[in-house]
Amino acid sequence: MLTVGCHLSSSKGYLSMGKEAVKIDANTFQFFTRNPRGGKAKDLDVQDVESYLEFAREHGIERILAHAPYTLNACSADEGLREFARNTMEDDLRRLEYTPGNCYNFHPGSHVKQGVEVGITYIAQMLNEILKPEQTTTVLLETMSGKGSEVGRNFEELREILDRVELDSHMGVCLDTCHVWDGGYDIVNHLDEVITEFDRIIGLDRLKAIHLNDSMNPLGAHKDRHAVIGGGHIGEEALVRVINHPALKHLPFYLETPNDLDGYAREIALLRKLWYD
Repeated sequence: MLTVGCHLSSSKGYLSMGKEAVKIDANTFQFFTRNPRGGKAKDLDVQDVESYLEFAREHGIERILAHAPYTLNACSADEGLREFARNTMEDDLRRLEYTPGNCYNFHPGSHVKQGVEVGITYIAQMLNEILKPEQTTTVLLETMSGKGSEVGRNFEELREILDRVELDSHMGVCLDTCHVWDGGYDIVNHLDEVITEFDRIIGLDRLKAIHLNDSMNPLGAHKDRHAVIGGGHIGEEALVRVINHPALKHLPFYLETPNDLDGYAREIALLRKLWYD
């Protein structure tokens, strides 16, 4: 079965997200751990979490994906901002152990004129400080579009971070179709080659999730503006090839398209119809 979901609001808790997912025929979902433009998280409602876990078992909800807030920059030039990122991610990982065995995705950050090497060093240093041998959550580096001074604009930069993380068994990658397209990887005309390159540089065993988004920009634009499925430069046909590719089709797919819940329901129905069992 296709494992597909979308980004849901976490404001009402885990059980609410689980019910919304089932309502739109999703069997997974993504959510922000806290305000995406802020840093404060609500107190964890343990009873809500327990109710969600029972609901998820009953309704076949697969591995869910927590997303760190956009405000985190693990490789900022400002030591205070790096400390904020470290403390926030450490708290997120602690809280996620209440829903064990899932994934936590984050944007590697922007080196802000310090250079990629410095940025990678800071990111790996933070991960080495916060990862715990006993944790069940897998931390995912997201592929980025390469706007500004983003780290993670190509597979080589992500590989370099992974190579420096001591507890690398707790690490993986989330591939964003919009981001890699905007970053210059032609998944429309050369999907097989892109997947082969990913496997050669990072390893397909590291690929744990896919953000399935169309792009408002042409190949290599380095801008990162998501579009609905079939409403951008990647196109429906190419994205359907992504979900059906033998190396990818077993992975969970998360929609981050500009949609409301009804729009997500339509896209999920479309993808289920076009996925080859």
